[in-house]
Amino acid sequence: MLSRMLPGWLIAPIVLAVLVSNLIFWGLIVFTLGLIKLVLPIQYVGQVLHLAYKGWCLGNRLAIRLACANLKLSINGHLKSDGWYLLIANHQSSLDIVLLTALGQLPAPKFFLKDELKFVPFVGMGAWAMDMPFMKRVSKAKLAKNPKLKGMDVARTKKSCAHFRNHPTTIINFVEGSRFSKAKHQSQQSEYQHLLKPKAGGIAFALEVLGQQFDAMLNASIVYTGNSESILKDFFTGQLTHIAIEIDVMAIAPELIGDYQTDRAFRFSFQQQLNQIWQAKDQQLDVMKKQRSPSFNACMDESTT
Repeated sequence: MLSRMLPGWLIAPIVLAVLVSNLIFWGLIVFTLGLIKLVLPIQYVGQVLHLAYKGWCLGNRLAIRLACANLKLSINGHLKSDGWYLLIANHQSSLDIVLLTALGQLPAPKFFLKDELKFVPFVGMGAWAMDMPFMKRVSKAKLAKNPKLKGMDVARTKKSCAHFRNHPTTIINFVEGSRFSKAKHQSQQSEYQHLLKPKAGGIAFALEVLGQQFDAMLNASIVYTGNSESILKDFFTGQLTHIAIEIDVMAIAPELIGDYQTDRAFRFSFQQQLNQIWQAKDQQLDVMKKQRSPSFNACMDESTT
């Protein structure tokens, strides 16, 4: 771990170089293979693409190891390496994405993407090549004008997930919709101490589209401990002393799958259940923030229960 050997001003360029070079190297491979896949839809190209994606995740793991003093991961429940999961997590920093891809235990961490991102240079091609599901929603206004559009967004998104079943995957959803900050917390007048209010639409849609495919839902709680208000600043200067992650493996109850957009009764019920999950997560985060366990001795100390 670099913070034990080097001054803070030298850590940032080293860790940043690892992250950027890792992204460029594997990104170019994924983009090139994506072009090949577009022209020659060969089955084995997808397998090689996922190996390249795994290489990117391992590079992120190296960056975390270099910058992080201590990281503790606890998984409560059975997590299969060949399973399909929907992961929900609190969102505090851009580092969350790097961290979740670097854990190693999660099958191919991916994200639901807006359909418009298909047309963003490099990003769209890379995401398409990796079979990341694109989400195209029909607005309430359009649905009111043309009821025939009902269910079309689900059908289109299911079609975009056609290859999703070929590779065990973890779909990541940051339920708060944006990164936590004190200003946002106060603006929302959030009833939670450590969280913004959850946005139910995205996770409800993911469950409606792929609920039967998921083996379970993973409820991840992340806590960073550093010396300043900026997580990224602490990360790049070796001042991020602890990272704690607890992942609860939860069964997906049948009542969590339904038509969130048009079924008012289901929408109310879903919001109530998500609020209960969020209340429990808020209490869990409070406990994690107060804990200083001796098990924080080794970087990337991992345990499964």
